[in-house]
Amino acid sequence: MKISICIPMYNEILTVGSTAEALKNEMERYCRESKNECEIIFSCDGSTDGSYDAVPIGIYGDKLFPVEIKRVRSEINHGKGAAVRRAVAASTGDIVMYTDCDLAYGTAPIPEAIKTLISEDCDILLGSRRIHPDGYKGYTAMRKAASKIYISILTAFAGFKLSDSQCGFKVFRGDCARSLFADCICDGWAFDFEALALAEKKRCVLREFPVSIVNHRESRVNIVRDSLKMISEILRIKKRIKKYGD
Repeated sequence: MKISICIPMYNEILTVGSTAEALKNEMERYCRESKNECEIIFSCDGSTDGSYDAVPIGIYGDKLFPVEIKRVRSEINHGKGAAVRRAVAASTGDIVMYTDCDLAYGTAPIPEAIKTLISEDCDILLGSRRIHPDGYKGYTAMRKAASKIYISILTAFAGFKLSDSQCGFKVFRGDCARSLFADCICDGWAFDFEALALAEKKRCVLREFPVSIVNHRESRVNIVRDSLKMISEILRIKKRIKKYGD
């Protein structure tokens, strides 16, 4: 079995090296123990700080169960959704996942999430901070409240029953991921919603998986401005998805 880990990035020169090293070490251990192989795909979305060139491409680990680090890029910054789509399209794994370049949830959940996806016999496994007892550990009270309000607003407009649709840790069966993202067009932050809305339309089986924040950095979300922007994008996506397959 092959695992594909997709890492969208934009101007991540300060994190790309340590992230590649942490993922390589974690997946070398995992591949040796599980007799699987892995590819880690960094998707550079128009970075201007040298992030793309800093990706340590190569094949590492056991020759029979290797870990390969790859990179894909766009010269123009389109958005996180576009970066994830690009990486997923380049993936070849039986299981495809994506997480952020700052490894906000660390690397430890990866092997357990793969095991859970297989044992639960589901198509998509969604990370959720809200079902983990320490999901928001280290957040200030204000940031924790803002995050939950933001997610609640989006969930209400999206019509999902999911607890944390915007969590940046998601795992898919490979064919499911490539099929879903091939039909997605959203470049911005609403890309998660678009993919999940399509997944429901295609009757994919979704489950949630508890994750907690272990690496913190300043949030880029403005709860008022970004909520309004996301709601507008969600309404447009819902209109498009409603016609999907008709």
